[in-house]
Amino acid sequence: MKKDPTNKLWYLAGIGAMILVLMMITSSALQIGNQLSAIHEYAPYVFYGLAILLAYFLIVRPILIILFSPSFSIGTTLEKNPRRNYRVFRKVAKRLIEQKDLPDALRDKIIESYKNPVLLKEAINNTYNHHIKKKMNKTIREHAKTVMVSTAISQNGRLDFITVILVNVKMIKDLVVICGFRPSYRNLAKLVVNVFATALVAEGLENLNINDILPQSTMSMLGEIPLIKPIMSSVLEGVSNALLTLRIGIVTRKYLFDDSEDLTKEKIRFGALVEAAQHLPMVIADGLFIFPKAIVNLFKPKQPKIDALDGSK
Repeated sequence: MKKDPTNKLWYLAGIGAMILVLMMITSSALQIGNQLSAIHEYAPYVFYGLAILLAYFLIVRPILIILFSPSFSIGTTLEKNPRRNYRVFRKVAKRLIEQKDLPDALRDKIIESYKNPVLLKEAINNTYNHHIKKKMNKTIREHAKTVMVSTAISQNGRLDFITVILVNVKMIKDLVVICGFRPSYRNLAKLVVNVFATALVAEGLENLNINDILPQSTMSMLGEIPLIKPIMSSVLEGVSNALLTLRIGIVTRKYLFDDSEDLTKEKIRFGALVEAAQHLPMVIADGLFIFPKAIVNLFKPKQPKIDALDGSK
């Protein structure tokens, strides 16, 4: 079978993005270290030691967890001949049963179906689409909220860049752990490029001018609400970063759920941003806790809508 030449391009792009991220983070650390030298001659070395530890736990370790997780596609459960993938199904079933928060009804169904490849395939597919997907969506929203609040407060482009990188890497790692498997290396390379591009956008939003985005009528209305207008630029910056993080999380979930050759760029892009926009109001409602309850409620959808988004019936 001939190898797809685009795979090599994506691998190189992913590796290149990772190298650039490490170089930018190292550059920022060296700048801070130079500034600390004015306080004490040993202060930079203490800082560098802490920076190396943080880099390991926040970047290197999550990446290793992702890379050394087994590759699997939930699309495999759609195979017409389940006996062909029976060994894979059993491996997946064991991982699902080990999850402590798995509902007893779903766990019992998997155990009952363990010796029948057809029934086991149906039990696994049902578990992923009605429990794992909901759990992954909740994790995506939590990380998007973290990005929103952090970048809205920081007001520093390079700090926003680092925050987005760290939170998105952790989010991808958490999604892989929840699902039990990672996407293909090709799709991991795509995710690295996506995270890097999102971080660059976050860094560029530092100089966001709210007057260039919202019409004058909206600005006048905001001006009548106490404390809103002065912080609206920061809030919009955080919301923009949250939307991009939601998109990356949803793309990751799509790669995990259907990691197949016919999963084209167009198919991914078609639904990811739309779904991210649907989740965004929930992130805003949780993130803008400093706003009056009445304003927050404008953004907060009813529970049935959340369940519909997460794929529950």
